[in-house]
Amino acid sequence: MLNEEIKILIVDDEPNSTILLRKVLEKKGLNPVTENSSVKAKELIENGNFDIIISDLQMPDVSGLDLLKIKQEETLFIMITGFASIDSAVESMKMGAFDYIGKPFNLEEFIIKVDKAIENIRLNAQVKNLRTQIEDTASFSNMIGSSRKMKNVFEMIKNVARTDANILIEGQSGTGKELVARAIHFNSSRSNGPFIAINCSAIPDNLLESELFGHTKGAYTGAVDAQKGVFELAHGGTLLLDEIAEMPFVLQSKLLRVIETWEIKPLGSDKVKKVDVRLISATNQNIKDFIAEKKFREDLFYRIATVSLSLPPLNERKEDIPLLANHFIKKISEKMNKNAVLKSDAIDLLMNHNWKGNVRELENVIERAVISADSDVLGKHSFKFLNPSENDDNSINLSGSMDLKDLEKVYIRKVLEENGWNKLQAAKVLGIDRKTLYKKIKEYELD
Repeated sequence: MLNEEIKILIVDDEPNSTILLRKVLEKKGLNPVTENSSVKAKELIENGNFDIIISDLQMPDVSGLDLLKIKQEETLFIMITGFASIDSAVESMKMGAFDYIGKPFNLEEFIIKVDKAIENIRLNAQVKNLRTQIEDTASFSNMIGSSRKMKNVFEMIKNVARTDANILIEGQSGTGKELVARAIHFNSSRSNGPFIAINCSAIPDNLLESELFGHTKGAYTGAVDAQKGVFELAHGGTLLLDEIAEMPFVLQSKLLRVIETWEIKPLGSDKVKKVDVRLISATNQNIKDFIAEKKFREDLFYRIATVSLSLPPLNERKEDIPLLANHFIKKISEKMNKNAVLKSDAIDLLMNHNWKGNVRELENVIERAVISADSDVLGKHSFKFLNPSENDDNSINLSGSMDLKDLEKVYIRKVLEENGWNKLQAAKVLGIDRKTLYKKIKEYELD
């Protein structure tokens, strides 16, 4: 939302006050409406749609508190009060005012409070917009995306879910292969059946066969009880064999036979069991390279990949990052009883990052930022850990010939940039009050 799109109403029965405040806001690129009659202001508020109302508390006919009572719920109200009426101003905050400012005006404080209100409006608009987009795009088991590549994935899921074909999902680690498998299952006619997932690379080679097909009591040392394998457990539903490229070559021929006959024989048994399973396989490897290296059977590849589905890495669909980031912010905030939101400079940083760990890495980064943040508003500075080298002292281009003033100027500019030029936040980081910061900005011509 641009400055000129912010609708502001200034109400004060003293014309000099409205003129002064209007000129201050016009210098910021804002175009406020002013009114000296509180009666006319009441009509404007009832008929208009203002983002911010700045009103004097004590006025004839209609008071500031009267105007506060009739404002729209989403409108932010800043009360103007004389120092003798601070108690009334505090009371107005209890009634729903966003903030208040005293007379005579401290214009620096006034600007800060208006900036804070504008930032609040922009954040709320951003969150509302992103949540609307998420509701429109999150169609499959928490899968988020509005990019063309993800829309193609969603369409493919819809198509293959109608069939019982064996599916191979390819994609880098962290792209959401298991989410896709679950989406296929829960959008299929097997949705009421079980969904079983097993990671072939996480189970020792000598135990994987038993995990797949089961075993009888005493089938091998340590087999004290009979156990069903995942093929039997997934009967009537869907089985996901994750990281199938890591399956031992000797076991691949047994899997091939099961897929051809849909019959399993548990270890230690001579009895055959029929199974009815929808098989989905997944890998982060290039299976064709494994075939060329004689590490994976070509005939098995064609059996498991009746349909192949490739997931794009996050770096190839960066337009989805705002949607994903907001989804994770909401999810993590609910878990931690917070109300975190992302500023636009944080979104820009996330979109420019190289996501080697894909969506899983993004979720972890968001969670770390929410945990470590000292406020609910996460800006670029909340993600310093993403690029540690940029936070070293060496990251500031310092010349040996710089004097103390030059060093101070460079450091203040760096802090301002890291905090999106939010002077209130920058002052906290610098450990100075905002008046001192404004003096330094003016002295070094930083603004």
